[in-house]
Formats: sequence, structure tokens, C-alpha cells
Amino acid sequence: MTAATGARVPVTAVIAARNEAAQVGACVQSVSWAAEVLVVENDSTDDTVAVARQAGATVFSHPFRSIGAQRNAAIARAAHPWIFVLDADERATPALGDEVSRRVASPAAEAYRVRRRNWFLGREIRHGGWDRDRPVRLFRAHLRYDERPVHEHVVTATEPGTLAEPLLHRPYTGLGQYFEKLGRYSHDWAAQHHARGRRASAWSVVSRPPARFVAALVWRSGWRDGAHGVVIAALAAMSVAAKYACLWALDRRDGGDAWPGT
Repeated sequence: MTAATGARVPVTAVIAARNEAAQVGACVQSVSWAAEVLVVENDSTDDTVAVARQAGATVFSHPFRSIGAQRNAAIARAAHPWIFVLDADERATPALGDEVSRRVASPAAEAYRVRRRNWFLGREIRHGGWDRDRPVRLFRAHLRYDERPVHEHVVTATEPGTLAEPLLHRPYTGLGQYFEKLGRYSHDWAAQHHARGRRASAWSVVSRPPARFVAALVWRSGWRDGAHGVVIAALAAMSVAAKYACLWALDRRDGGDAWPGT
């Protein structure tokens, strides 16, 4: 319920989660101001379903194709005219609930971006490009996500507005989780771009990572986050190398690495 009115906000909060038992309960509780909370899960082997239900969410399972498809499946079930999307590793605040309530009562746009405050290894990161993190998370229920494997976004014909209050985001519990996600993301990114005809040379695998490192650390002021900013810039460069190496390797798979006589 909102602090201002004591009533729930007429929105459906949508959370896609798989094996998020450690996170999903607190995530659901953080949007207790929403009139409905839907959790869409797939193939969870931990207590995600039970924890989400205990926290007050309605939970259903849906076969996974992409994160956009998961969210669309939940949006199709929504009982309210506005959707608020968050991930299991994000937390809303009462102040954000109050702002959402005001926006949906008197909307100036059909979709709104929400700034994310991001933490990495115990420190809030304010620079290096992370400060530009503003995904569309509040929108009318007739809108849908595209269903690409990575960089999914809400399809809207008009320019989204921007909320003042942020989401709180802690995307990685440690470097192990970062590298596990990096492997999946790099593969999906390369497959998506390869299918669209994009190609990568060995030179791009070599040249792009240093450029990304300099951009994150210098041009986007990552150095202002201290040692964390340096490490994040290095990891960003590593991510670029992994993506383009995967893209380069797909061309080899398409014929360059075939055995003689096959």
C-alpha cells in the first residue's frame, strides 16, 4: 500500500524468475504496494515457487524461450491496466510505489523508464556507464516486449517518460555469478547477431575490448568509482571480447572448421 493513500496501486507487478529462492521473496515484498504480483517461473529446482507464493505472489510456470517471452506471458494474465516489471535481484521502494501511483492516476506517457541504482561487490556504482541504466519498467498493459534473446525491450511507438524514484539493483552476488552469466549472455548475443547477418573478424576480438575499457574507465568516468570502477571496466572489456569471439567462432562452425571429406 502506498504511504500517501494506504491503498494498493492499480498495477500488476511482473517478475520472471528461475531458481531465485534466495531473492524472490524480498523482491515480491518490495512491491507489496502493487494490487497484483505475478511471478512467472520455468523449471526451478529450488523453492522459488513456494517462497514467491508465501510472499504473496501468484505464481505460474511457462516454458522458457526468452526473458521477453516470459514477461509477455505474465502481462497477458495481468488483471490491471498498468504493468510494473522487475527482476528478482531488484527491489522497489515505498517512494517508488507512491510515484507509480501518481503516474498511473494521471499519465503523461504510455511507458516510463526507471533509473536503477546498481551495486557491485558491496559498493554502489555511480559511473562507468552504469549511471545510464534506465530500462522501461512501467507501461500500459497492451504493450509487449520483443522476444529477442538479449537486449529485450518494450515495444512502444512513443517516447517513454522517466520516473524520478529508482529501483535498487544488486545484479551479482559475486564474480562466480558474473562469469556464469557472461558465458550465457555471450553465446546468446552472438547467436542473435549472427542470425541477422553480422560477422566478426579476429581483429575485432582484439581491438574492441581495449576501446571498451577506455570508454568505461575514462570517457564515462569509471575511475571515480575507485578500484571497483577499474575492475568493472576490465570486466566490460572481457565481456566485449567474449561476445565477439563467440560471433567469430560461429563463422568457423558454419564451415571453416569442418573436417576434410565431410
